[in-house]
Amino acid sequence: MTSVPLPLREAAALDVALRPMSDADLAFTAALYASTRAEELAPVPWPAEVKQAFLAQQHAAQHAHYRQHYQGMHAMIIERSSAAIGRLYLYAMPAEIRIVDISLMPEARRQGIGAALLRDVLAQAASFGRNVTIHVEKNNPARTLYERLGFSITDDDRGAYDLWEWRPAA
Repeated sequence: MTSVPLPLREAAALDVALRPMSDADLAFTAALYASTRAEELAPVPWPAEVKQAFLAQQHAAQHAHYRQHYQGMHAMIIERSSAAIGRLYLYAMPAEIRIVDISLMPEARRQGIGAALLRDVLAQAASFGRNVTIHVEKNNPARTLYERLGFSITDDDRGAYDLWEWRPAA
C-alpha cells in the first residue's frame, strides 16, 4: 500500500486504514455518494432508474469539480478490515487543511470511525500549526460531531453549506 499523508492513531485502533483512491474506485465512490443522498431523494417521485442516473451524473460532476478546484488533493479510500467503507479527501494549503469530503457507507456510520479519522486529521494539522476547515450542509447530522471536536462556523452565507473551522491550541 502506498503511504498516505495522514498518520492514523485513533482510526487505526478501530482497524481503519487509508489508501490512495484510483479510477478503479469510482464505482465505489459513486455508490457511496448515492448512499449520502438516499434520504434526500426518497420523497422524489422518480422511477428508481431515473434516480440512479441522476445520482451517477451528480457524482461525476462532483468528482470533476473536486479534481479541478482541489488539484493535488489527497483522495483516499477509507478501509476497515481491507474493505472499502468510505472516502476522505484532504487538500493542504499553507495555513490550513481543507477536508474536501469525508463520507462513510451507512453500515459504517455511528461507530466512531468518522470521529477517529477527524481527530487524526486534527492531530496532524496541530503538528503543523494549521487550521482545519470543512463545508458542511446546514441539515447534516454530523454538525454535532464537528461542534464536539471544537469546530465553529466561520461563514454561514454559502447557501446550503456553512464553512466550519478548527484551530489548534495556541
